Amino acid sequence: MDPLGAPSQFVDVDTLPSWGDSCEDELNTSDTAAETLQENTVRSPFLYNKDISGKVILWKGDVALLNCTAIVNTSNESLTDKNPVSESIFMLAGPDLKEDLQKLKGCRTGEAKLTKGFNLAARFIIHTVGPKYKSRYRTAAESSLYSCYRNVLQLAKEQSMSSVGFCVINSAKRGYPLEDATHIALRTVRRFLEIHGETIEKVVFAVSELEEATYQKLLPLYFPRSLKEECRSLPYLPADIGNAEGEPVVPERQIRISEKPGAPEDNQEEEAEGLGVDLSFIGSHAFARMEGDIDKQRRLILQGQLSEAALQKQHQRNYNRWLCQARSEDLSDIASLKALYQTGVDNCGRTVMVVVGRNIPVTLIDMDKALLYFIHVMDHIAVKEYVLVYFHTLTSEYNHLDSDFLKKLYDVVDVKYKRNLKAVYFVHPTFRSKD
Repeated sequence: MDPLGAPSQFVDVDTLPSWGDSCEDELNTSDTAAETLQENTVRSPFLYNKDISGKVILWKGDVALLNCTAIVNTSNESLTDKNPVSESIFMLAGPDLKEDLQKLKGCRTGEAKLTKGFNLAARFIIHTVGPKYKSRYRTAAESSLYSCYRNVLQLAKEQSMSSVGFCVINSAKRGYPLEDATHIALRTVRRFLEIHGETIEKVVFAVSELEEATYQKLLPLYFPRSLKEECRSLPYLPADIGNAEGEPVVPERQIRISEKPGAPEDNQEEEAEGLGVDLSFIGSHAFARMEGDIDKQRRLILQGQLSEAALQKQHQRNYNRWLCQARSEDLSDIASLKALYQTGVDNCGRTVMVVVGRNIPVTLIDMDKALLYFIHVMDHIAVKEYVLVYFHTLTSEYNHLDSDFLKKLYDVVDVKYKRNLKAVYFVHPTFRSKD
């Protein structure tokens, strides 16, 4: 209600039912049934999580009417697009919004920029630019749309926003198939809430009548409201569910690694039979066995200054500080370099992590932020066995990591990084590497 008693046109997000609350009675199971599902059923990569589902709201209406911390506006690179979402936001926000937008000097595809909400109920407006869709450039469009949602959420996190109202970023005039785009939107939000859920209380998907059915159909895949719904939705998940952050996995980056790349094919059966024996040496190479300054540690122990247990606790505390900083800092500039990424598994089922040397401009970036990004990406990878593949191809003197950085990396990372690293592959197609 306004001061004169007239009903407000704006909608408070706290009055809207969450997706988790909309669970039908038939989805609920008894505790016994839940235990059976957990023990005997293959689980979805998007597990039933009551807290996460409770943060999500599906609402049919105009995003400009939402009373939340920020709403999202989808536009073009000059931020002058005339689509139903933008026109409604501009009309309700008032003329000051156009003046504020001119100061931003545009916005590139996939980026997110912030202005005040002016006359809106929302305090802020986050502007983003979705990609134009062409089937032959599908990979680029998927990555750009993912960046839209991810950068909006990252900006919301940095500004300590408690609630965000999303419009459907892929506007019809840009030609993006609605269902494909909805998969990217939902899984990106889901993965972000898994990692940073404590920073955002409400995420609203404001949809039109035409879009509502698609969201109703796909939301159970990424935000199941019960164990039963999780199991029921599993067969309908697409082949590409993205990586740990929801980012699309690029097929060209899928790398298969065999233990003996040069071995003749007719010996494959014999190798397979002896695989358990042959792999016993993996992990015993110098890199996997690297340790700190042993002499210094032993001297301190003999002097009674530090025990081995104290050293381990000190190292763990130091790593935890780095990990907390990695999770709280904006590392999007380092992530955009695409120098470190996950690409499938090898033929032993171990996660393969790729490092592209030429994408690391050592002299132009903050190497402490690069270390933070490495920890941010690798912390959940290193809990299981993994291998590293380093591509030195087309690098120059500006891409070479110095020994001080590598030593610092080794000193900082947790013991699990070294324990679970099972192989390192160095790919550098030069004359020297072929010797």
